[in-house]
Amino acid sequence: MRLERTSFAKRFEAYGEAIKLPSQPMLEGRLLRMVGLTLEAEGLRAAVGSRCLVINDDSYHPTEVEAEVMGFSSGKLYLMPVGSLAGIAPGARVVPLVNTGRLPMGMSMLGRVLDGAGRALDGKGGMRAEDWVPMDGPVINPLKRHPISEPLDVGIRSINGLLTVGRGQRLGLFAGSGVGKSTLLGMMTRYTAADVIVVGLIGERGREVRDFVESTLGEEGLRRAVVVASPADRPPLARLHGAYRATAIAEWFRDQGLNVLLLMDSLTRFAQAQREIGLSVGEPPTTRGYPPSVFAKLPALVERAGNGAKGRGSITAFYTVLTEGDDPQDPIADAARAILDGHILLSRRVADSGLYPAIDVESSVSRVVTEIADEPWRLRIRKLKRLVSAYSANRDLIAIGAYQRGNDAATDEALERWPEIMEFLGQDVAKAADLPHSQAALQRLVEQENERLT
Repeated sequence: MRLERTSFAKRFEAYGEAIKLPSQPMLEGRLLRMVGLTLEAEGLRAAVGSRCLVINDDSYHPTEVEAEVMGFSSGKLYLMPVGSLAGIAPGARVVPLVNTGRLPMGMSMLGRVLDGAGRALDGKGGMRAEDWVPMDGPVINPLKRHPISEPLDVGIRSINGLLTVGRGQRLGLFAGSGVGKSTLLGMMTRYTAADVIVVGLIGERGREVRDFVESTLGEEGLRRAVVVASPADRPPLARLHGAYRATAIAEWFRDQGLNVLLLMDSLTRFAQAQREIGLSVGEPPTTRGYPPSVFAKLPALVERAGNGAKGRGSITAFYTVLTEGDDPQDPIADAARAILDGHILLSRRVADSGLYPAIDVESSVSRVVTEIADEPWRLRIRKLKRLVSAYSANRDLIAIGAYQRGNDAATDEALERWPEIMEFLGQDVAKAADLPHSQAALQRLVEQENERLT
């Protein structure tokens, strides 16, 4: 029989998504059971990655929910829902959907707040689709990517001066809870020299979405930004799709020749969502309960950022990584360090000392400094890092007054220059420090040191 178009499909069309029921008769299946987060259906054929609509026709509890095909075995399909399953009962109809693999894109997305399915959360109405792109993004030949050759001004003195970011670089912000990770992201959002900012709030608290939009971005910042929010209370598949959609939006703006800043908070929540899905479909747990698919999807997501081919734009990406228990050897943190172009570690010890942003400059590194900074600049970076390292190595002795001057020249100099070094590393959240100012401040600090040594 011919399938009737449901109210769900009609509602989805209002958002401009290409999701609809098939125009030709197709087999529909039946829901067998639900195990954990996974639905099992039989009686239909659908490809992995395609979508189905689970329909409960009960007159008392009519319910519709969209689900994605995650796998199959022995004539059964394994589906993962993208919405609430309340009201779904055994025997519910499972209907394949068509044209579900492409996302609408357009300049009208600027200034908007969307969920992981592309639906507006800000109540400002629909958006006009100018193009349609796949969720998994285009594959760029690595030999055709434009090299990272110019610095990017992020408005933060310690990063501009010591951990210089290149346009098209992918970096991780590694931090435990409560050490200023979100505050640092907010500063980057306001001060970075980018044409478009795409923010993915993945798996975080719902309260933070409104705070970020109204307080961190503000009306001025939102004009050049797109926010994709998929909070912690959304199903794991919806959280994954939020990260994929944010990345796809950044790719589309990059392909328009624009320089994009992609901020994703957080990569850890993305990995945890995939862990929930992997374990639900029967993957074996490996390191700390993470199945192998997690460590396959992390590089697949991160590699989509970066510079495009020559003549195209760029995506400079910052991914926050939550280090559980402040453990830098957390498996997700360890995997992220291996696939990113650098990492910035926010330290609880530094935060407790009253320094913000609480960047541990000894443990942080930007892997593209040699390509974007000249030799005098690199020498100044190394000199200042040596002073910070010398002071840290003798911190306990200095604190109790047991350090004797004259034992180590570098420590003596660091002890004398420490107030100026702290002033350089710290910054008020309401004040920006552009790249030329940061370079000049570093030069003054290091040259004063050299004058004293001579």
